[in-house]
Amino acid sequence: MKKIIFFTLMFSAMLFASPIHWAKDYKSGIADATAKTKPVLFISSRHTCKYCRILEQTALSDSKIVNELNRNFIPIIAYSDENDYMPKELWRPGTPAIWFLDEKGEPLFQPIMGAIDADNFYKALMLVKKEYIKRLKAEAHYQASNAPKKVEKNENKAENNSSK
Repeated sequence: MKKIIFFTLMFSAMLFASPIHWAKDYKSGIADATAKTKPVLFISSRHTCKYCRILEQTALSDSKIVNELNRNFIPIIAYSDENDYMPKELWRPGTPAIWFLDEKGEPLFQPIMGAIDADNFYKALMLVKKEYIKRLKAEAHYQASNAPKKVEKNENKAENNSSK
């Protein structure tokens, strides 16, 4: 009974103390990422996982990381012990599994498995953000260079007059 009360209190404290603006669930998080064109931090976790708790108490409690996540990412967490939805492609046998996804839910990199210290987590965020922006710029350039060319009206008139 004491263990149940302890875990309930720890979980409640974690929910209310967490300044990370977690998405409600995976699907709404991906919809939000698509609408805002932001990368996704997706974490597969368990409440009873020792390394998940370490991750939450260290990296996910660091103010620099929290600010970066809230400003430039859509953070999503799914708890396997609560049967939260998670795409089968993102399932891994161990937790935590830390994924960085694009706005459509496609992995940008392989997952980071296990707890990671705050400094390395922040470095990973900066790398993902840099690569994501580079990818968006490349896609915009590609779309612009492959867009149909508009013909000026004056050119059309000149062509029409020369054919007469």
